[in-house]
Amino acid sequence: MSAPTVVRADVPPATSRQPAPVEPSAPSARRGLRAHLGTLAGTVILGVLLWRTGTGAFLDGLRRIDAPTLLAGLGIGLVTTVFSAWRWVLVARGLRIRLPLRAAVADYYRALFLNAALPGGVLGDVHRAVRHGRSAGDLARGVRSVVLERAAGQAALTTVGVVVLLTMDSPVLAGARQVAPLAALAAAGALAVLLALRMNRAPARRGGALRSVLGEVREALLSRRNLPGVAMSSVVVLAGHLAMFVVAARVAGSDASVAELTPLAVLALLAMGLPLNVGGWGPREGVTAWAFGAAGLGAGTGLGVAVVYGVLSLVASLPGAVVLLVRRYDRPRSGAPVTGAGRSSAVRKEKYAPKESARLASSSFPFSADASEGRPMTPESV
Repeated sequence: MSAPTVVRADVPPATSRQPAPVEPSAPSARRGLRAHLGTLAGTVILGVLLWRTGTGAFLDGLRRIDAPTLLAGLGIGLVTTVFSAWRWVLVARGLRIRLPLRAAVADYYRALFLNAALPGGVLGDVHRAVRHGRSAGDLARGVRSVVLERAAGQAALTTVGVVVLLTMDSPVLAGARQVAPLAALAAAGALAVLLALRMNRAPARRGGALRSVLGEVREALLSRRNLPGVAMSSVVVLAGHLAMFVVAARVAGSDASVAELTPLAVLALLAMGLPLNVGGWGPREGVTAWAFGAAGLGAGTGLGVAVVYGVLSLVASLPGAVVLLVRRYDRPRSGAPVTGAGRSSAVRKEKYAPKESARLASSSFPFSADASEGRPMTPESV
């Protein structure tokens, strides 16, 4: 006679255990909220601008775009994208990450298209950073390479913008000359405070993370090997953006000279860096309309120029859509390694001890293991 089965009331059956719901963390929730607020702000800016100026200038700018204009946008976009990708290759090399130029161009095109097609204007760069970091086997360093590459472009734009706005006639010339000394004093004071805080640190803590960051910046951007290429590529990219703005102005019907358009283009490019847009639309249109109106060129003309520039930027990023489609349809359906731009990711096989394989057998991973053999099942055997 078999012994009676004892059921403990305090231990639930194994089949009744349900995984606890995963709640979004506070930082991710805050990032999502900031992205939605930026999109909302860009939408509000566009709505107010169209309400004040009407839809005539917007539609007129769209009607003026023809095939030669689109080809010009594609050509300028090709030059700026290739040089931006080369700058990224140089930065990655400074961080000791291998990145072929061909793969960098493809990834950069895809990031530009995602930036233009998705709200926020930065999701493409986020995707580029994460994908590059994972393919390189060092996510943190891959992300830093993208951040430093974008920072180099913004530093070039800021430097050229300050020089242009302080020396060339523009709607903000008087205000820029008044603010420049105050800004310089504030920057000097902030630098002095940082140096004082660093000197007062304990010797063990002094220079830890900051020294590491500064070392990466020096190797990636300021070294003898990288600085000339990073500077030249940044200048070429900025010149391409200015050339596209001049083309947009000519298509929109503005006959202003290049000297008159340059400070207005700088203001528009600086406005595009604000995280308050819908795929790049919003602050650019508002600032351009205001700058053209303040310069006596007409706010409606400025809105038309911004619209044409936005369309040309979108057209220049369309090869990124081709990259997305090609990589999607080239992906094997049988679970084989996915082929990327110029490289293929191989599945790494790792050995586990019997104790580790037993733990994997009871985990929630999609690949189980036989604890008696001490060998995990590989993706090829599934």
